[in-house]
Amino acid sequence: MSITSISAQNGSKAERGDSTGLHFYQAFPLNKDILNLTDTELAFFKHTTGIQNETELKEHICHVQEEAYKVFPYPCIRNFNFTKLKISRLPPYPQMMELVRNRPDAIYLDIGCCFGNDARKAVVDGYPMQNIICSDLRPQYWDLGFELFRDKDTFHVPFIAGDAFDPDFLSPTLVEKSGPDPALKEVKTLTELQGNISVIHASSFFHLFDEEHQERLAYLTASLLLKKPGTMIFGSHGGLTVPGIRNERGAYGHSPESWTQLWETVLGKGNCEVKAELRAWKTDTEPDRAHEVLTWCVTLS
Repeated sequence: MSITSISAQNGSKAERGDSTGLHFYQAFPLNKDILNLTDTELAFFKHTTGIQNETELKEHICHVQEEAYKVFPYPCIRNFNFTKLKISRLPPYPQMMELVRNRPDAIYLDIGCCFGNDARKAVVDGYPMQNIICSDLRPQYWDLGFELFRDKDTFHVPFIAGDAFDPDFLSPTLVEKSGPDPALKEVKTLTELQGNISVIHASSFFHLFDEEHQERLAYLTASLLLKKPGTMIFGSHGGLTVPGIRNERGAYGHSPESWTQLWETVLGKGNCEVKAELRAWKTDTEPDRAHEVLTWCVTLS
C-alpha cells in the first residue's frame, strides 16, 4: 500500500479541517469542577507529583490542563482523561505486563502519548523505564508532562515528535538496516524502530481519522511490530455498533467486526488474534450521553 503524508506547514491537514483526517475542534470553556479523582488516581498523582495536599494537587492539574488546552483543544484534555490511568483499565494491560516479564528486553512504544501519563503508569507498575519510548505530534504536551509530574530529572523515557503519516518520520515501506539497532535514547524517527517493537499502546488516536487514514495507520504501526508470537498492539478509541462516520467532522468509527477484519487484512488472517469490544463511556462534561468506545488488542500468533 502506498502511504502519503498528511503533514503540512501549519500543522497536519487533519488539524486544519481537511476531510482526509482530523478536523477543527471547538474550544469549549474549561470547567475545573469536573475533575474527580478516584482513590486510585489520587494516590497515583500524589505519588508521581509529590503533592500531598488534595486542593493544591487539583489546582496543579487544572493549571497544566489550561496550558495544554491552549496548544490544541482536544476533548480528552477538556475532560481530564489524562487523569484516568486509561492504560491500566484496558483488558490487555495484564498481558502487556506479563509479556515484559517473559521478554525482559521488550520495547514498548506509546504513540499519541500526550503528557506521557500512561507510560508513567506502566513504569510505576514495573515496566522497565529503559524499554519505553513515546511519540506524539506535539512536543509541547511532552514538556507539559514534565510540568505535570515534576519529574524531568528522574523520568528518562525518550520522546520523539512527529507525524505518523510523514514518510520521513515513519516510512510506508520497510527500510533495510545495517548494523546494530540504535539505542532508544538515540532514535530520531519511528522508521528506526521498524520491526523492533513488542508492545504498542495507541489510545484516543485512530479515531481522529477517516476510514482510509485509519487503514494506512494500521499498516504503518504494524510495520513497527517485532514479528514474534506475543507481540501486541492495543488501545481504545471511539467506535460504533455499525461502522460509519462518527460525527459531522468526518471521523470514522469501526465496529468490533470491521476492526477485526482490518487487522486480519493488515497482518494476515491466522497470523494474529484480534479482540475488540464496544463499551459505554460517559464523561463529566456530558453525563447524560454514553459514548461508544472500542477497546481492542491485536496479538501476533
